[in-house]
Amino acid sequence: MARGTTYLSMGTGRRKRSVARVYLKPGTGGIEVNGVPSREYFKRDVLQMIIEQPLRTTHTLERYDIKANICGGGLSGQAGALRHGIARALAGLDPKHQGPLRQGGFLTRDPRRRERKKYGQRGARARFQFSKR
Repeated sequence: MARGTTYLSMGTGRRKRSVARVYLKPGTGGIEVNGVPSREYFKRDVLQMIIEQPLRTTHTLERYDIKANICGGGLSGQAGALRHGIARALAGLDPKHQGPLRQGGFLTRDPRRRERKKYGQRGARARFQFSKR
């Protein structure tokens, strides 16, 4: 993050093992993730749609530039963390956004995690094949 740059709002989003630190400033709607445009970082259209959901809900898609630092997890978890962070930043910026974002479920942190592998099994739920003889 460049020194001297003023940001209007900051939000932290989490999903699975991913953490996203999101910074909003007035602009034209550019989204930068880890120093790369979001279209290059998240190549799948579904992930782009997930990221833009809070912005579309509050009708602020082209009003703010977004800079995000994301670490941990996979691309799907990172997109979810970014969505959560953007929603929190928007809610902190303007209290009237809080209602629509809460109604859309964007401010609620998704608590689901990966289930651990159990001993004596192939995975969390999958067992080794049983043989009677």
